[in-house]
Amino acid sequence: MTQPQEGKRAPTFTLPASDGSKVALRDFAGKKNVVLYFYPKDNTSGCTKEACQFRDCFQTYKKADAVILGVSPDPVSSHEKFSDKFDLPFLLLADEKKQVAEKYGVWQQKSMYGRKYMGIVRSTFVIDKKGKIAKIFSKVRVPGHDQEVLGVLKGLE
Repeated sequence: MTQPQEGKRAPTFTLPASDGSKVALRDFAGKKNVVLYFYPKDNTSGCTKEACQFRDCFQTYKKADAVILGVSPDPVSSHEKFSDKFDLPFLLLADEKKQVAEKYGVWQQKSMYGRKYMGIVRSTFVIDKKGKIAKIFSKVRVPGHDQEVLGVLKGLE
């Protein structure tokens, strides 16, 4: 499946969240910008650093009229523990069947030490209030990524 494109409508979804609710992209239409970030696994070093960077800038994101949603294939129970452990003020969504990751083109073949496997390619989608993709960050490098995303949000104000 191909990845969505900037300027086009973001693929819709509804997923279970770390607080026990169900979250749909349409919940934010006309109200909030959405930072939708896909990450491989709860409680791993890169994913923890990324989540904590978003946590540490959370108030700035709020001021930019944005919500942060983290998505991984981990179950809700794992997200609850991860969120509690690191005091994350935003929701983590469980995409256990990888359907949303596939819609967004981030469920891809990866390679480590010569072994090929399927996994999440760390990616972030900034979705504006109209439901269009304002910016796609593919193969994200964690250091400074939170500031790159904030820069895009400031351009949407």
